[in-house]
Amino acid sequence: MASEKNIQSTSGSVIIGIDVGGSTTKIVGFRHDSPTPTLMAPLFVRATDPITSIYGALGRFTSENHLSLSDIRRVMMTGVGSSHMEGGIYDLDCRVVPEFSGVGLGGLYLSGLNEAIIVSMGTGTAIVHAKRETDGHTDIHYLGGTGVGGGTLLGLTKKMLGVDTVEHIEQLCEGGDLSKVNLTIRDISKQHDQFPIGANLTAANFGKLSDMATNEDIALGLCNMVAETIAMVAIFAARGHGIQNIVLTGNLTNIAPIRRVFEGLGDSFDVNFIIPENAQFGTVIGAALVNA
Repeated sequence: MASEKNIQSTSGSVIIGIDVGGSTTKIVGFRHDSPTPTLMAPLFVRATDPITSIYGALGRFTSENHLSLSDIRRVMMTGVGSSHMEGGIYDLDCRVVPEFSGVGLGGLYLSGLNEAIIVSMGTGTAIVHAKRETDGHTDIHYLGGTGVGGGTLLGLTKKMLGVDTVEHIEQLCEGGDLSKVNLTIRDISKQHDQFPIGANLTAANFGKLSDMATNEDIALGLCNMVAETIAMVAIFAARGHGIQNIVLTGNLTNIAPIRRVFEGLGDSFDVNFIIPENAQFGTVIGAALVNA
């Protein structure tokens, strides 16, 4: 990546954020021609080659928003593939943003909160604590995460069900029945009313897998397992910081059966799971806001 000191910033009013993932590149822009930056509609492109996807995303974004290169003040890049652009993009001022900074800033921006646990649910899952101080500085700390995420879901559904697209997974889940797959607290205890959480919550994922379970049941069980694993890790992080608000971002927020799991768990554990508009683009939005 070309260093900041070797490139002159342009006088343009648009700051671009680009998040280069393994198979998807996301791009967003903010217009800075008024006191409050204006978010431009995010978009993403799919490509196996990161350089191809970066140029493709930038080309499509500038075309759809009628931008020229002179309109762009700088480009803020993040994600696993950002290292492939050591020479920058054209002659633009390009800077690398730590991914966790993007996660934290994006989560607070989208939720409108000043403090929260932010969960980035991509191929795996990362969790940060973000707090906006009174002086405008935002403290962001990476807390950890789990290897369970979108990669887990797609890998297991492909191996077990022969399905590897989100659309097909969602279709299968609509006909699924978790009672054919999961063992619940109600199943294992006659005194389930003494538990501080709901009797229908999972005691063991796939702990009651029936011989009669269909592909639909298994698909729903896999989505439920991934979402519950992420949810519990996030809940532990929130409790450790005395926080109730947990902001969910990343591609998994777009999958309906996963969203429903979070909606059902909040009350049981006294937390607020928040999935804001444009949650899929949380990290790239945050990257564009760094030092804005």
